Amino acid sequence: MSAARPRRSLSLLDGRAWRNAAATCAGAAAVIMAVFGAASVLTADIPPAERRSTYEQMSPETKAMQNDDTANPGMLWVLDGEALWRAKAGQAARACADCHGEAAQSMQGVAARHPAYDGKRGAPVNLEGRINICRVEQQQAPALALESKDLLALAAYIARQSRGLPIESHDERLRPFVDAGRAIFERRQGQLNLACAQCHNDNWGKKLAGITMPQGHPTGYPLYRLEWQTLGSLQRRLRNCMIGMRAESYAYGSPEFIALETFLMWRARGMAMESPAVRP
Repeated sequence: MSAARPRRSLSLLDGRAWRNAAATCAGAAAVIMAVFGAASVLTADIPPAERRSTYEQMSPETKAMQNDDTANPGMLWVLDGEALWRAKAGQAARACADCHGEAAQSMQGVAARHPAYDGKRGAPVNLEGRINICRVEQQQAPALALESKDLLALAAYIARQSRGLPIESHDERLRPFVDAGRAIFERRQGQLNLACAQCHNDNWGKKLAGITMPQGHPTGYPLYRLEWQTLGSLQRRLRNCMIGMRAESYAYGSPEFIALETFLMWRARGMAMESPAVRP
């Protein structure tokens, strides 16, 4: 028996690969639904008036940790991110602040609008991807490794500037990617034959192994998770869920994860950003 071929991860900076992925994703929703229709679950979206942040389900102690910036561990990454924002990098010897000035003004609402459509790549780019594009194209510096401390720190610092602002997802060019992400969200996967929607749409608020099932809105990423004892991205959380379903996870930065992120932010549109949030 031949060995299974590993998944191919597309770089966010590979324009040709992203254009090809975009063309695939643009028509992917109908194809995915046709191929996986029998393996998908029929589920209704949570009405806007019933949407709840996971914050509302947390213990008073965990809420207090998130509420107090002097107790919120995620603020350590925010402080590191501020230092990186002002540090010159790459052959261009340019800092983020040299182009964007004070993040408190220039970065307001930026994280709330990502993943955002990138016309050059013909596909959405998430916040971490946008940071790396700026590093490579503007600072002439190497891209930061996905889930690395420095990338999480910069993402946390930028996302902090959107705290309290509503998530936005109105760009119609994102529609094919929202649909592709929805198809993944509603598709049964893994040895447990579960779909994300079965837990987070149909059974939120109920107990699973003694833990209250959240709706799964990405309002606070990157966030500090007590289980991890560190800061992590939304894609890290998605990988955890897929592993929990005993499904093969996508690679960090893959078009599938970007589509799923795009759908989840659309699903949470109008909800307030909490970054950096704290979760159990």
